[in-house]
Amino acid sequence: MLWSLIKIVFFFCIVGALAWGANFLLQAEGGLQIRAMGVELNPGPLESILLLVLLVFLVWVFLKVLSLLAAVWKFLNGDETALSRYFDRNRERKGFDALSQGLMALANGEGNVAMAKAAKADKYLNKPALTNLLTAQAAEMAGDTRKAEETYRKLVENEQTRFVGVRGIMKQKLAEGDTETAIQLAEKAFALKPKHEETGDLLLRLQAEKEDWTGARKTLSTKLRNGQLPRDVHKRRDAVLALSEAKDVVADGSSIEARETAIEANRLSPDLVPAAVMAANGYIEQDKPRYATRVLKKAWEVQPHPDLAATFAAIAPDETPTERIKRFKVLTKLNADHPETKMLLSELHIANEDFPEARRALGDLVEVDPDARSVTLMAVIERGEGASDTVVKGWLARALAVPRGPQWICDNCQHIHAEWKPVCENCSSFDTLAWKRPPVSEVAMPAGVQMLPLIVGALEDNTETVVKDVVIEDAEIIEAEGATSSKKSEGDEAAK
Repeated sequence: MLWSLIKIVFFFCIVGALAWGANFLLQAEGGLQIRAMGVELNPGPLESILLLVLLVFLVWVFLKVLSLLAAVWKFLNGDETALSRYFDRNRERKGFDALSQGLMALANGEGNVAMAKAAKADKYLNKPALTNLLTAQAAEMAGDTRKAEETYRKLVENEQTRFVGVRGIMKQKLAEGDTETAIQLAEKAFALKPKHEETGDLLLRLQAEKEDWTGARKTLSTKLRNGQLPRDVHKRRDAVLALSEAKDVVADGSSIEARETAIEANRLSPDLVPAAVMAANGYIEQDKPRYATRVLKKAWEVQPHPDLAATFAAIAPDETPTERIKRFKVLTKLNADHPETKMLLSELHIANEDFPEARRALGDLVEVDPDARSVTLMAVIERGEGASDTVVKGWLARALAVPRGPQWICDNCQHIHAEWKPVCENCSSFDTLAWKRPPVSEVAMPAGVQMLPLIVGALEDNTETVVKDVVIEDAEIIEAEGATSSKKSEGDEAAK
């Protein structure tokens, strides 16, 4: 409020001063006397002041006109002037408008429109790093691979955009199936920008597919130094690569190197089942059963697996079933409630022909968590205890309906593998195989498979009488009983 009052008072003071000055000039005597070319002017004081102001204004306009003419002359000569900067700004505005429209077209999936806008932006802008990148991506979207490759090669020539160009050509080579060239370009791109995580992952996958385990381990070490991998993940993947390298050494016949590499892989990741198996086999060949046992125990404690049990059995292949049961206690006491441990114990007692103990070892596994292997073991136990063929067939029929049990499954695509591999054979993912049950059955069985135990055989002896009315026994059982008449055979055949 006070400031507004001060401004109002100041305004009135200025107006009053101007009025007083004008009145003073009007009352003053004298003035200017101007003679020029026979003309004489005698303006008063006020007119003289106005003429002086007009003269200053005309001089200012004249100087501006001279500056404009000088700017036009410099513009025509190609020098940078305000006029040239004005046209440059106008061209730049049009270029950036075209560039933004091209980016929008690219986002909308309109490749041809984006290429046209990129060409227009290149016409107005002197920024090839931006326009060439837009042109390359638009050409890829439009399916013009030749144009895209030419543009990417232009990007390679510029040091600032070299990584983008190399990476773009690398992706094109991958799409064409030229893996050899793609690996070389991936190595170059990774060397240009080692901290680019996607390029490092792609290079690692390509090297693993090519089975270049040494190069893959170097790439993995670089990713660890750049902070792109946790240390535990690096140890696991380095163990996978070391194991794969050991397998190649085994294929070449260099057993000593294979043993050393397998032992290194097991040291890096003791829970990696294939590494533990290969390391234990190496110790067995060196006649070091204690070391082999230690390796297998450590792996079994983390992940019980049939291959570990088979390798543990290979430590003493000539022992009796009773001796084997006793020696296997160092494994079976670990993870005693694990289904794999229960089935291993049951198999050991079956080999010893102690079928009641095999049943006790299996426990209620076939009821609470059945799979094809445990149900088949139950059929063997029933056969060993003297159960009828009907009961055995009932268990075998049930084995078709239950899950198959744990297998090597890719966590990325859920593809099932017969054996462990470092790279998924379906989606080419690296180190994604895990020993687990499939989320769904790999074979779609008809709904009627659930009726097989009723059609083929019962699970309990006391249901045999009920099932007899619907079961047609096979020819071998009928012949063993010796109670088949020709008439009944014809009736049976007709029923079949």
